[in-house]
Amino acid sequence: MYFKDKTVLVTGGTGSMGGQLVRRILTGEKGMPRKVIVFSRDEAKQHDMRVALSKQKKTVTDEKIYSNFLQRLEFRIGDVRRYADVCSAVRDADIVINAAALKQVPTCEYFPDQAVQTNCCGVSNIVRAINENRFRVQTVIAISTDKACKPINVMGMTKAIQERIAISANILNPDTRFIAVRYGNVMASRGSVIPLFLEQIARGGPVTVTLPEMTRFLMSIDEAVDTVFAAADGALPGEIYIPIAPSSTVMDLAHALIGDRPVDINVVGIRPGEKIHEVLVSAEEAYNTVRRGDYYVIRPMLPELRRDETPAPPAFSGEYSSHEALVPLPEVAAMLRKHRLIR
Repeated sequence: MYFKDKTVLVTGGTGSMGGQLVRRILTGEKGMPRKVIVFSRDEAKQHDMRVALSKQKKTVTDEKIYSNFLQRLEFRIGDVRRYADVCSAVRDADIVINAAALKQVPTCEYFPDQAVQTNCCGVSNIVRAINENRFRVQTVIAISTDKACKPINVMGMTKAIQERIAISANILNPDTRFIAVRYGNVMASRGSVIPLFLEQIARGGPVTVTLPEMTRFLMSIDEAVDTVFAAADGALPGEIYIPIAPSSTVMDLAHALIGDRPVDINVVGIRPGEKIHEVLVSAEEAYNTVRRGDYYVIRPMLPELRRDETPAPPAFSGEYSSHEALVPLPEVAAMLRKHRLIR
């Protein structure tokens, strides 16, 4: 019950992942928090979220909005890029979950400086705020991605730096636990391939597939949230939690979504910055990786953060790649039905 009576700050709390994190935390399944603070720079999304989470059937009233700071769920406008904004939000938090990110690969390729500002400087501002102001934050959880492992695009590179900033922060601030989670493609999240395929199918096709042999890890947004909760419960300082997840070829994913409808598939070729296969644990990281229940855990490489003299043996040799975790087409279709993405 790690969240019980805690103040939880979720940066990027109006995004796909951040929003679901907020909803799940507010159920009290991991202990009812004293307060959940949604921190983002988009007032429209904050208003939409406030309305959606309200139990009222009508639009939320001005009275509800103006009592923002009296509610268990609190909204704050701000930007992780601005140190002053971060200080204002972090000062009241027991737990910080950093879900703020620029995560669209093409956007980051065209505007790498913007990706650095959000994905790297954002987490650096959180660390700096805690260190310089001696805020009593218990845990910071950095949300990362499979693209951070052996990165070939700006999005992955900046997320890899985010991991390193968070992990190294444990050394100079031992009173706060800095940890991370790394997971693959979240099915039906904003900007992912499934909504694109469904839109193309609804128009009658064609469905555009990059390469038939391309593979991706598949998990639901709730499974991603479960990973954050597992890390909050069990991660030691500097550890990265990774879910053990199935994967699919992009072609099988397209076929599962199309079903028996007469929709063509066009192969359009790999896009700039794309990998053919995603990797969640590299061969080099595998030496420091152990299994804990349904998760792989990458132990920190920095010797100052190693606490056990006789660590568990590595969970596997080689790398943990989407190419190695493939499930057949019927199982892909069953996963999509389970999560109500197809009938």
